[in-house]
Amino acid sequence: MPAPRTAKGRAKIVAERLATAYPGSTRELCALRHDDAFQLLVATILSAQCTDARVNQVTPSLFGEYPDARALARADPERLEEMIRSTGFFRSKTRSLLGMSQAVVERFDGKVPVDMEDLVTLPGVGRKTANVVRSVAFGLPGLPVDTHVARLAKRLGLTESADPVVIERDLDQLVPPAERGSFSLRLILHGRAVCVARTPRCPTCALADVCPSARLLG
Repeated sequence: MPAPRTAKGRAKIVAERLATAYPGSTRELCALRHDDAFQLLVATILSAQCTDARVNQVTPSLFGEYPDARALARADPERLEEMIRSTGFFRSKTRSLLGMSQAVVERFDGKVPVDMEDLVTLPGVGRKTANVVRSVAFGLPGLPVDTHVARLAKRLGLTESADPVVIERDLDQLVPPAERGSFSLRLILHGRAVCVARTPRCPTCALADVCPSARLLG
């Protein structure tokens, strides 16, 4: 088929093909295991500079001991550090988890807030983490931009920026609100499986014929 001439047309095809390659709801596509918004928030904070698989090894015992914000807010820092040590940067993550939990208890009565403006005021929570929680836990529009999303969006000609906030804004203009969370998660899955950083597998990529970078990278 002829390659679409606009980024919006390209984004539509990309979304359709990735939905076929990686089916499922936003909740099903999320690799971080969780039962509620608070657990997802904790797991997402832990996932910084760490694999989802490693986080999923740590969180069962963590959530067993600290099932909600009130419990985690009272955690002993040394005990918490030891429990999350294998996720890396455990001291800074411990500070973020304790600060986040205490803020949720003190300012939001123990419940994770829904609004972006409130989420990003929590320690350790930026726009990416907030968008994960909004899109996966609450089913609201949210497009998390991690390194995979940033790389693929640039390669696919959906943005010219390297700034995550600008990339999010550019993609929001191309993707319908209800599809933003799943679109981000599918880009992540495709970035891990096919459009990898150093040696993208363009010859086997379902997006190669509409990707402006395929001839340069493949």
